Amino acid sequence: MSDTGQPAPDLMGELLADLRAETASLEALLTPLSLGQWELATPAEGWTVRDQVAHLAWFDDAARTAVTDPAAFRASPEVSALGPGSVDELAFRSRGMPAGELHAWFRAARARSLDAFAGLGARDRIPWYGPDMSAASFVTARLMETWAHGEDVAAALGVTREPTLRLRHVATLGVRARPYGFAVRGLPLPAEPVRVELTPPGGGEPWTAGPEDAADTVRGPMLDFCLLVTQRVHLADTALVVTGPAARAWAKIAQAFAGPPGKGRPPRSGPGAQGQAQGDAGCRATHAR
Repeated sequence: MSDTGQPAPDLMGELLADLRAETASLEALLTPLSLGQWELATPAEGWTVRDQVAHLAWFDDAARTAVTDPAAFRASPEVSALGPGSVDELAFRSRGMPAGELHAWFRAARARSLDAFAGLGARDRIPWYGPDMSAASFVTARLMETWAHGEDVAAALGVTREPTLRLRHVATLGVRARPYGFAVRGLPLPAEPVRVELTPPGGGEPWTAGPEDAADTVRGPMLDFCLLVTQRVHLADTALVVTGPAARAWAKIAQAFAGPPGKGRPPRSGPGAQGQAQGDAGCRATHAR
């Protein structure tokens, strides 16, 4: 599999089908929750299960507005005010909402957004928190958010979800967001290209991006790469092999999401793990969930 940068003939249909499947995976976690489980802490510091779901619902409604009324979206105060801490505040606004109402809100907001996405072409431009995005990247971002926040919910419940080939979309977004990760931090983008070679869930032909002859490389499991670019894991706790200064600089700050830089997750492999991850050979530590 290869990310050529060109839209597939029915890319939007494929993305929407996979977003629906990812939504169903999250719903399988949420539907049987007890009232107490909605209040469980997740690996995101200060965030409960309900906060994760509220975050998704809020941004699903924002996404629908961005698609159906771009002028209203650009005029919303959150577009200009979104900064460090404000994403948390948006999620926390619904903490007094009963769990049943919150779940119903998420279901309705997701359905509204999917209806809005159905009329888009892959190259349509959509405003968002940061640069405007193509519709294909926009829908991919909703899939990425659904998967990443679903991982946090699963961790809170002590559940391990089987990774799927839907992660190829998250990997694509992670690669394409490389320049943004540097720009949002005010850092220059290294001129050297980076080759990415990832092993899909279940094995098979590697997923690749970037020039074959690039000296800087990121290689390893697709799951680990996706967890890294969504800042759900520290590089030291992955099986990724990162080679070269440009690749190492990227791996330290990678983010597949729009908005301000995230704090990421601390390493779980001991005090020496971060130093190991910065070496030329990268980090080969086994990913632990």
